[in-house]
Amino acid sequence: MLPPTVRLCVPAAAVQRSLRCGCWSQRQASTRHPDPGDTPTPGNPRVLITGGLGQLGIGLARLLRKQYGTENVILSDIKKPSDEVYKSGPFVYADVTDYNNLRELVTNQRVTWLVHYSALLSAAGEANVALARRVNITGLHNVLDLALEHSLRLFVPSTIGAFGPTSPRHPTPDLCVQRPRTIYGVSKVHCELMGEYFHHKYGLDFRCLRYPGIISADSEPGGGTTDYAVKIFHDALRSGRFECYLRADTRLPMMHISDCHRATLEFLQAPERQLSLRTYNIAALNFTPGELAAELRHHLPRLEVIYTPDRVRQGIADGWPMSFDDSNARRDWGWRPEFGLPELVSDMLSTIKAQTQKDHPRTS
Repeated sequence: MLPPTVRLCVPAAAVQRSLRCGCWSQRQASTRHPDPGDTPTPGNPRVLITGGLGQLGIGLARLLRKQYGTENVILSDIKKPSDEVYKSGPFVYADVTDYNNLRELVTNQRVTWLVHYSALLSAAGEANVALARRVNITGLHNVLDLALEHSLRLFVPSTIGAFGPTSPRHPTPDLCVQRPRTIYGVSKVHCELMGEYFHHKYGLDFRCLRYPGIISADSEPGGGTTDYAVKIFHDALRSGRFECYLRADTRLPMMHISDCHRATLEFLQAPERQLSLRTYNIAALNFTPGELAAELRHHLPRLEVIYTPDRVRQGIADGWPMSFDDSNARRDWGWRPEFGLPELVSDMLSTIKAQTQKDHPRTS
């Protein structure tokens, strides 16, 4: 008899035969009244997004809902959603470390695609390694098992943090030495290899993109080493002064969130026959804090930037790629970015200004 912590991954038909006595109670989802056009369309994927209230989930859900129908895309997290998110489409509670909770959702919501965004990022993971192991590794094992059992298309992002100081840095290819020195990076290498193994061993449709630093005006920094490139915009507009925890010459690959969402959707939609890899680099631009500050000064000439490198985050960044080679993604499924540095800076400033005016309208 297997110990209680061990689960067998078996085909869905076998599970149905062996678990006829099992039952699940439907957990409460958002109870919005759908518009007539929101009705699930047969043939469209049913998408569950874990960690959906982080930097990436809400925006990707918006894009997927526009294409596949609002009710076909289910956001989930362990946090309470805002009223706006709650009313915008289906939302459910999901703890990725709770296998039974996830299995209930996948079964009752008839999920066919699973986008697994739940993770502790680099700096946050180093501050709580035990929690990072639970969320990043146990959570991954749960979604891999469920994806195999229910024949799901599984997307899990990886990161520049999956590389280490012995990897080629400028540019970093898809396949090379990977020896990360953070629990976040180690968990992502584990994810890449486990997903590839499940694909070759069992035929699981596993897909993974290595994201660069993602820059978005819609969310607060979440404990990542590249988050300086988000915070600088808020501080520049609020006070005209920014204290950077990286050296001015620290070059890292970056990407506007719109390019990130579009790359994810295009990759999810790509026919399997076009994919020569299960994990791809995607690139858009790379810059240093000094170069970003210089571009910002074209709009805010009086911006003051102070550089006080943080030992932990600077050490992490020094072991990461300076740029990505994404030639395989461009060749296999036609990836092309749209935002360069000037476009990124202009968009971030205008978006944050618009949000500020909306949240704090001037009174006459």
